Amino acid sequence: MDIAGAGAAALTQKAATEAEEVTGIHFSSISVQQLLDLAVTFGISFLVIWIVLKILDRVQKLSHLDDTVKSFIRSTVKAGLWIIAIGILLGELNINSTTYAAIVSIVGLALSLSLQGTLSNMFSGMTILTTKPFTAGDWGEIGEVAGTVTRVELFYTIMLTAENKTIFIPNSEVAGATVVNYSRQHERRIELKLGVDYEAPTELVKTALLDAARADERILTQPEPFAGLLSYQESAVEFVLYVWAKTEDYWNVYFSLTERVRKIFHERGISIAYNHLDVHILGDKK
Repeated sequence: MDIAGAGAAALTQKAATEAEEVTGIHFSSISVQQLLDLAVTFGISFLVIWIVLKILDRVQKLSHLDDTVKSFIRSTVKAGLWIIAIGILLGELNINSTTYAAIVSIVGLALSLSLQGTLSNMFSGMTILTTKPFTAGDWGEIGEVAGTVTRVELFYTIMLTAENKTIFIPNSEVAGATVVNYSRQHERRIELKLGVDYEAPTELVKTALLDAARADERILTQPEPFAGLLSYQESAVEFVLYVWAKTEDYWNVYFSLTERVRKIFHERGISIAYNHLDVHILGDKK
């Protein structure tokens, strides 16, 4: 044998020895019977995992869980079953179970540290998909972002803003944010505040506001529209108008009502106040 061949053989033997020390497997002592037993055990494990996953798929099909949640549960169960199967297979090779457990623990710790943010988003996504503070198509606010929720995925919640911007929000941020869902209820209250000149009679203003509300058929009659004097400001008397509309009509009714109030105020001689300062100049006394 030449020097190169001898060197390669020595390296191979060294690698095998090191592998035996780490794993506890003595490759030279593995018999044909052990290999056959290993193959049979692997086949049985594969069959058992396949049957368990099929049963799980049928159970999940009857449940009302989100598809993303179902996929996550299936992947987790599958990974757990294969970890158990690998432990059984290594037991066939007389590997110390303590060594295997230590290896699995080290790998798991390394993965959890490196994927800390990803795992946080994933479990937050599970929480969102389970508790359902919103669903696809809902309009709302998540923190400082307002828009329509288009999709809830395992790692991100995707929103479409009024400016047609698609925003991906990490689920960990969604889980820790204040969520306002405007689509959850079928009806919403519209609040309109207006500052009116101090010279305008109170009843005249209230009547004008209620007439503006009753002119729109989209405004609900129950609860009834309400108008009242809210507060006294430095340059105006502030009135408020409350009306109710269906959630899907909210913005159309809001803008239409705002325009109609201005028109009616103009027709009835009611002045909308603005900040101003009256300056009185006194002449010198002789």
